[in-house]
Amino acid sequence: MNSTDPEKTAAPAENAYVYIVRDQKVLIDLRGDEPTIPRKKEVSGLNLDEADVYRIGMNSGMPCDAYRVPAATEPPRDMSFTGLRKLFGVLSPEHYSMAVRAMGIINWDRTCRFCSACGSQLSRHASIFAKECEACGFTMFPRISPAVIVAVERNGKILLARASRFAENLYSVLAGFAEPGESLEDTVRREIREEVGIEVKDIRYFGSQPWPYPDSLMIGFTASWASGELKVDDDEITDARWFSVEELPLIPHRVSIARSLIDAFIKKMGDG
Repeated sequence: MNSTDPEKTAAPAENAYVYIVRDQKVLIDLRGDEPTIPRKKEVSGLNLDEADVYRIGMNSGMPCDAYRVPAATEPPRDMSFTGLRKLFGVLSPEHYSMAVRAMGIINWDRTCRFCSACGSQLSRHASIFAKECEACGFTMFPRISPAVIVAVERNGKILLARASRFAENLYSVLAGFAEPGESLEDTVRREIREEVGIEVKDIRYFGSQPWPYPDSLMIGFTASWASGELKVDDDEITDARWFSVEELPLIPHRVSIARSLIDAFIKKMGDG
């Protein structure tokens, strides 16, 4: 993103929205009727380091800037550092989307400090989201890790599984990261085969969602069962079953595309 774009410098700096990240949480202003993102002039006591700011976009004609602050930073009065999952449906869609962007950029900035080619320290590019190595000339961009997430149907039922990392009784659709040389459809087939032992067909794109924990892009698909019987890998997946709408278990929060896929299945069955 070009930091010299006139549109991004038109508004006074003190009116900029500031997306301040501390320990994977974003600073929220709680003084009004609804939680929101504070303006820069409202957090002057934090002594933000202007050398580290990232201009991440515009919202309602105002610049949006991302900062990272130390773990010991205390929030200003009537403000709070809050995790993104808790902010879904609480912040406006525009602020939430920008907060996700800020989290992704700050996570990348924090972890991308040295050149992966020669090990030298990196410096920030002057106009785009990138870092440059003055020693060897290598350029590093923010990492984005594509992962597929899939709702598989069979005879009016949806495939849901419980991962070993899940809370007890929580089930969700299957997901996995793309590997080099794969199309996303290849990834869908491989992940489903590896995790639950079945083959799928009729793979269709559903939607996508940035998932900054820390750098994933979730790409949703629907698919139909083609052959095979469920057999979990007993590594990542501990249980998998076909569920009808009437017998759904505990499912993910509405913040996730996983829930959107399940909700779409529920609506489809209801409309049918």
